[in-house]
Amino acid sequence: MPRASTNRRQFLRDASLIGAAMLFGAGVRRGFGEDTITLPFVNGERPIAQYPQKRPLILQTSRPPQLETPFAIFNEGIITPNDAFYVRYHLANIPLTIDPEKFRLEIKGEVRAPLSLSLDSLRNDFENVEIVAVNQCSGNSRGFFIPRVGGGQLGNGSMGNAKWRGVRLKDVLEKAGVKTNAKQVACNGLDTPVLPQTPDFIKALDIDHALDGEVMLAFEMNGEPLPMLNGFPLRLVVPGYFATYWLKHLNELTVIPDTLDNFWMTTAYRIPNTPDASVEPGTTPKSTVPINRYNVRSFITSHSDGAKIAAHQPVRVRGIAFDGGSGIREVLFSGDAGQSWQSSALGEDLGRYSFREWSLAYTPAKPGDAVWKCRAINRLGETQPMEPLWNPGGYMRNVVETVKVNIA
Repeated sequence: MPRASTNRRQFLRDASLIGAAMLFGAGVRRGFGEDTITLPFVNGERPIAQYPQKRPLILQTSRPPQLETPFAIFNEGIITPNDAFYVRYHLANIPLTIDPEKFRLEIKGEVRAPLSLSLDSLRNDFENVEIVAVNQCSGNSRGFFIPRVGGGQLGNGSMGNAKWRGVRLKDVLEKAGVKTNAKQVACNGLDTPVLPQTPDFIKALDIDHALDGEVMLAFEMNGEPLPMLNGFPLRLVVPGYFATYWLKHLNELTVIPDTLDNFWMTTAYRIPNTPDASVEPGTTPKSTVPINRYNVRSFITSHSDGAKIAAHQPVRVRGIAFDGGSGIREVLFSGDAGQSWQSSALGEDLGRYSFREWSLAYTPAKPGDAVWKCRAINRLGETQPMEPLWNPGGYMRNVVETVKVNIA
């Protein structure tokens, strides 16, 4: 049987299961006690929840669903499994069932030939392409900000790395015939507000960005149809850019002759217009710009706070690093709180938008408490700050991360 036909039947079934779970609460574990995790900041206790198509994840909110990936999963490999991939919605009216046979993507506005494309048309009438790319929430790690800021108090798990398959946004727009007065493409999905006064979640890309050949309309994730909670049947993939632009359940592209003026572009997801997107803690930036590309980040994944390490015995330390698309050149490791550094070996290169694994053999010299750090450098020479930066949105944290271990 053709894979596409099998996928449709599978997702009609899975979508029904998700709809039932979301509507009636079936299949979702909540409550404090055994099924909890404590993230490493004040008021960090969170329940663990399991939704259809997902393994148990950290429940940040249930309406709309926000599920964080337990950090230990990032040590399993540089590709994040679909069932462990984090979930982030802005609006509570999310699709509970979608019939892929009836689904259409509308392309309209400042185009010469408006289109209404089925999934079959996307798959068969355009060149299919693949890219491995990190999807990271703008507020990933917000819970660590001091002073605290409003918004979801997330640990480090609102990110994931996947192989996305779909078609180029450029090819679809060119088939529609973008007019010369086009300035942006407004992107909308099937999730909607509960209250009429709540602004619909619509984001925009500048037309040159939309036509760069990298932005993708993805219908597969790690070789399978998108999970329902990660945007089935179609989502925007914007490599190197924060996930606020990665619209889920994408069903409408409107080419516009001006700059989109809505809450989600002109008020929300703004960063200080400074070189490092930061201001003095507790202050208000003089001017802001829309959040855009990732900054450089790296993590130790092989060990966590409190790990017991044998003195004078080599141990394998490893982790992940990524940036907004320049690519990782080097990751440095320190076993003495940053007093000295040594280079690690970089793992397989799956592309400049992917996680890059790093590792090294390290032999602790003496017993006692130790502070481990890692610091990535990209191909432009950009690196991570030793002290955390601050902005009022709680965005773009990329401080050199610390793991405290005990050498015995």
